[in-house]
Order: sequence, then C-alpha cells, then structure tokens
Amino acid sequence: MIPIRTLVVGGHTRNIGKSALVVDIIRAFPETAWTAVKLTQHGHGVCAINGASCDCAPLDHGFALDEEQDRSNRTDTSRFLVAGAARSLWVRTRQGCLGDFLPRLWQELQSASNVILESNSVLEFLRPELYLMVLDPAKVDFKDSARRFLDRADAFVLRAPLDGAPWLRADRGSPLISPQLMEGKPSFEQPLGGELPASLIGFLRQHFFTHSPLPAAHAPDISC
Repeated sequence: MIPIRTLVVGGHTRNIGKSALVVDIIRAFPETAWTAVKLTQHGHGVCAINGASCDCAPLDHGFALDEEQDRSNRTDTSRFLVAGAARSLWVRTRQGCLGDFLPRLWQELQSASNVILESNSVLEFLRPELYLMVLDPAKVDFKDSARRFLDRADAFVLRAPLDGAPWLRADRGSPLISPQLMEGKPSFEQPLGGELPASLIGFLRQHFFTHSPLPAAHAPDISC
C-alpha cells in the first residue's frame, strides 16, 4: 500500500496520443514533480527486457523496469523528462503477468508524491485519484482492456468529435460501446498536437490536486 496521488492515462487503442497527453499534463503543471510511468505489456513469445522475440522460460525476463536518463526527446519516456517530470520510468511485463510484478513498481514509487501512469490494465490493481481515457473516432479498434474500464473513466479526451465513431454506431445492430457509459462525464476535445484545453487544466486542478492521496489497491495473486 502506498499513499501516492496517481493519475492514470489510458486510451481505446494504440497511436492515439496517450503519451502526448502525459507530456501535455506534465508541462501544464511544472511545479508538481511528477514521476511518470509508461507501462507496456508484451504478448506471448516477446521478451519484456527489450520487446524482441524471445524463447525464454515463462518466468524468465517477465519484468523489466528502467529509469530514463536520456533527454534526447526520441522516446516517450525521454519526452516525459524533457517536459519536466522529476523521474521517468519504463515498465515492461509479459501479457497477463502484471499483477505479479506490481509490488516491485510500488516499491520503486515509495518516494513519489504525484504519479502519472500511462496504462489501462493497471486499473485492475489500482484505484487512482483520476483516470482519463483518450478516444479517437478515426480509430476503429477498441481494446478489450479499454472496454472493461470505460465506466471507470472520470473524463474523456477526444482527438476529434465523436459523431460517427464506428464503435458508437448502431447501424449494424447494437453498438460496440454503449453511449450510456459516457453520459454525464466531462469530455475535452484536443486534436493530437493541439494545446491542452484550459478547461481540462481547470478540471485537473479541481479533481486531482485537491484530493488527498489514496492507498493503492492490493494486487491479487496472479501467476504467469
């Protein structure tokens, strides 16, 4: 259990600017001393150490945690540092084994006060102060992990208006995503590469920084 204030940024699929949103938030609050964490899960046969194909045993190379030192701005974790994060970590685990290795991450975060974490799956084990979900109607795919935690999103960051989003359309039967899951929750439109909306900055000030840190949820015993 760790009493840290945690903001989770997720999204419904790849390449919709989750890391870009993390960068924007870090920049918007330079006084915060963020610890930024990018969490990646690799599929079967892919090593957590470097993301390459690997024939290691199921429990070998199941977890890797690196602290970014490079400020070349070439990787997401480097971009977090350049944006102003106090620390930037890249965590890799095998798919489905995240719960086994979260205690190691919690130990690493003991001295952190404000954590911004890019992931959806971590919500299975963590109760953050705030969870933002990035949505892009131009992307057809909607990951299972994103569908599972959609109702837990506190607000949505839209890369474009959702009119005509394929996963909300009901022209071929029931929509993949029920619009009711999004009703009544704040949405902030920010095209990828655009400035962070002032309304979202105000929302974060009101709903994140005013909360006392909560303890992280205990990770259940899940074996690889």
